[in-house]
Amino acid sequence: MVVEMSIREHLEELRTRTLRVAVVIIVITIFAMTFDLRPIQIGGITLVYPYPDPLHNISIRLTFFMQESLLPEEVSLIQTAPGQAFFSQIYVSVLIGLTVAIPLITREIAAFISPAISSKTKIGLRNVFLPSVVLFIGGIAFSYILLIPYVLNFLYNYGEALNAATFLTIDNFISFVLQFFLGFGIAFQLPIVMYGISLTGAISPSFWRVNFRYAALLLVIFGALITPDGSGVTMWFIAIPMVLLYLAGMLIVERRAARLAALETNT
Repeated sequence: MVVEMSIREHLEELRTRTLRVAVVIIVITIFAMTFDLRPIQIGGITLVYPYPDPLHNISIRLTFFMQESLLPEEVSLIQTAPGQAFFSQIYVSVLIGLTVAIPLITREIAAFISPAISSKTKIGLRNVFLPSVVLFIGGIAFSYILLIPYVLNFLYNYGEALNAATFLTIDNFISFVLQFFLGFGIAFQLPIVMYGISLTGAISPSFWRVNFRYAALLLVIFGALITPDGSGVTMWFIAIPMVLLYLAGMLIVERRAARLAALETNT
């Protein structure tokens, strides 16, 4: 027997699940700001163990890595006010917390919307946890490897053309990078969002194919709006992967619909 919940009960459930996710993210954030991972040899195998060291923590190591691999050699990071470096580490630690908590976030969202899904389709929710993590990390990797270095070099060359020396404050650099990380980590969830909406039955599987042209146009416009250069190259760096993700989501939804139709025919 299914008992319908009132709006107040739904809001209370949402608050509980949101609080649960927030607590996990905060705990991981504090851990990343407090501990370093140090190597240890056990039986010839190199492992790591957490060691409390706030001045050489996980977030600082990640910041060093981003600085060395993303910034042009001629650009230096500076701190122009007390606290900029500290707050930049909070931003990095929160990103670590969000990334590690993605499975929990996905599970809580799936559990919250599951009452709106029929019992025979709820099993589909179990299949989104691992793909959501892979896609989120894939979005971060895509922006890190292809997009951010190109954009930073373009902006540096633009400043150099004006004979302006380039210095970046540590908090501006971290904020710039994390905006791309979070933006593309979330944007790469597009197939998961399409799959989840289709599970609710609010949109038919054919909707995505019928509206593909409009979606592709919107994704190209989106790519043009968030890129700083006028060459058009960066725009396609963004638009093409997003269109491919849309196609992947469309095919997954259609394949699932065809499988369910075949099962109903056989029964």
